[in-house]
Amino acid sequence: MSSSEDIRTTTTVDHLIVGAGFGGLCTAIKLNEAGESDFVVIEKDSDVGGTWHINTYPGAACDVPSQLYSFSFALNPDWTSAFSPQPEIQAYIRRVAEESGTLDRFVFDTAVTDATWDQDAQRWLVRTTGATYAARSLIVGSGGLSEPKLPDIDGIDSFQGEVFHSARWNHEAELAGKRIAVIGTGASAVQIVPELQKVAARVDVYQRTPNWVIPRNERSFTALEKAVFRRLPVVQRAARAAVYAGLEARVPAFTRLPALMNVVEAVAKRNIRRGITDPELRKRVTPTYRAGCKRILISNTWYPALDSDNVELVTDPIVKVTPSGIVTADGAEREIDVLVVATGFHVTDQPMASHVTGRDGRTLAETWAERGMRAYKGTTVHGFPNYFHLVGPNTALGHSSMIFIIESQVAYLTEALRTMRSQRLATVEPTIEAQDSWSDRVQARMKPTVWTTGGCASWYLDEHGNNTTLWPGQTFTLRRLLSRFDLDQYDVRPVEQREAVSA
Repeated sequence: MSSSEDIRTTTTVDHLIVGAGFGGLCTAIKLNEAGESDFVVIEKDSDVGGTWHINTYPGAACDVPSQLYSFSFALNPDWTSAFSPQPEIQAYIRRVAEESGTLDRFVFDTAVTDATWDQDAQRWLVRTTGATYAARSLIVGSGGLSEPKLPDIDGIDSFQGEVFHSARWNHEAELAGKRIAVIGTGASAVQIVPELQKVAARVDVYQRTPNWVIPRNERSFTALEKAVFRRLPVVQRAARAAVYAGLEARVPAFTRLPALMNVVEAVAKRNIRRGITDPELRKRVTPTYRAGCKRILISNTWYPALDSDNVELVTDPIVKVTPSGIVTADGAEREIDVLVVATGFHVTDQPMASHVTGRDGRTLAETWAERGMRAYKGTTVHGFPNYFHLVGPNTALGHSSMIFIIESQVAYLTEALRTMRSQRLATVEPTIEAQDSWSDRVQARMKPTVWTTGGCASWYLDEHGNNTTLWPGQTFTLRRLLSRFDLDQYDVRPVEQREAVSA
């Protein structure tokens, strides 16, 4: 199909937003407020929520304090506890979406199959499993924790029992009294295993590398606190600011002075001693790398669960999966009824990147394969005009709330679209010099950080050994850098007279 035929047979919109999690919803709300109301939000799942819609495993909860885990423009006075469980977060997102007046432009159960920049039409042609769209701008908010990463284990397809990823939990599976294996000991596993331990006959936990786990300072909010938050929002904003400041104070330990992580390691080791009685088991769950090199986890129940009589921590490498169990390198085979895979997500190789084709005919995945993920200010990409990537390269956090970053990026892209309107620009695209300068500076700042020097191999790092995931500084610094759309760092194309007439 030719470009002209595509344009005539597609739905034409100003902006197409991919993903209905925090990023997509925030973009929809802020575009609407800015008068950019001609947009469509495409979501592959059946509701808003993104990560919080699909991750419904037992014990699912946020490890960022509740007071900071909401939009700044839509505080929630009704959080029940210091760390919110998944159902509350999903209910919050749904309520904000309903009250925003934007849900009429959301299209659910629809996945993007490919998005191609049409240089002649100066639009993105986006094919989905539903319709095809022609959009002036493409805003991708599909997130880095959206596509489960499955382990490459010999024979896993032969297993005859129930098998599923933590992010695709099978609530129909019978777990009570079963023999269950959990592969992985990351953020999801530390929440899942204590819940499974309560009902299973046996839980085998397969660990490749232990994580640093500190106590979860959990508490419930009282009825009085919630009433005050509801009637005096300024009090909740003050509480939110205090939480934010406390989290930001940790950044130097991550970025400039990794030795400060000694304090975190001491707290984590005390957490181990309090939760585990067996000295040998304590040794096996104690990391040998610096705290913070991998994501620091929080839990009060992880170590007591591992110390339970019906849980076994297995540290021998998995050799293969059989139809009825798992075989490890020591030759042991443990028979199981259910296999839970908690092995994380595609983060540095985001699947969406392979479906987006830019100005020169290469996909975003092909472009990033050369040097790793690179984007100007983590948001725009050279070779991809009018393209905005939420939670893009080096915008994720190891210490605070991603919603803060999402709001900062949305403010930047909204200002970009406002600038395009006022200056009658058809396209904006960061120069290669601006993008390279930004990315090189970020990677230089990564060198002294604990993520680089801490002695571990984490999912923060790509195949080139670069940390293209995290932001190496305070969040308020990135917000300041995103506070103004710097047109001088972009190649632009003005609206032609023909385009202006049809716009």
